[in-house]
Amino acid sequence: MPRNDSFAARRRFLQSLGAGAGMALFTRRGLFAETLKLKPTASTTEGPFYPDKMPLDTDNDLLIINDSITPAVGEVTYLTGRVLTTTAQPIKNAFVEIWQVDSTASYVHTKGRQPTGNDQNFQGYGRFLTDSKGEYYFRTIKPISYTLMGAFRTAHIHFAISKNGKRMFTTQLLVKGLPDNARDGVVKNIDPKALDTLLVDFRPIAASRIGELAANFDLVLGQTLEELEDGKLRGGVAISEVQHPRR
Repeated sequence: MPRNDSFAARRRFLQSLGAGAGMALFTRRGLFAETLKLKPTASTTEGPFYPDKMPLDTDNDLLIINDSITPAVGEVTYLTGRVLTTTAQPIKNAFVEIWQVDSTASYVHTKGRQPTGNDQNFQGYGRFLTDSKGEYYFRTIKPISYTLMGAFRTAHIHFAISKNGKRMFTTQLLVKGLPDNARDGVVKNIDPKALDTLLVDFRPIAASRIGELAANFDLVLGQTLEELEDGKLRGGVAISEVQHPRR
């Protein structure tokens, strides 16, 4: 990506978060009636490559590390969505984490990198605290399929959600229509009726001059707000970790 385009895209992205205008880029579903039960998003394994050492930058723009002028390689994607209960209530202040491989198929993990090297300009991990509407925003790259440590995986992005310092949910976003999905061992173990909750379209943004994509992934948790607030869920990311991330 040219330097000027990279800075302009980053500026537009960060400005959109403050103004709430970023969602204008995407077609969003309307709010559901409270009596309508939403289908819970399927849960999957966290996987072995959650960062064992956090990157120097852990914000929601994975393409630029701190003040670097060199962006990561890949198809730029604006990834957005909401965290909701099954009655469509937004879950605010939920701690959303994502992590994925870079364009070389390497994770930010000491055992999750390809022997040929990795993209040192890709953050690999990001986090965001949902707003009052339960919305989250990330700028990242479209995931790619890979073989790592002898195991094949279709393209995916890992998600983890915590609330009040407790990890409550993990799953993996999958690329809708990707043939590789059919030969992925993790995907094969997902109930076919639940699989569609993980399949996401990556659509070109018509106004983009550099081929940027948009993807929307709403996460519906099978718990009520009362259950999320009671503090009795299994342990996960500590509250202090939100404000003072590990380096």
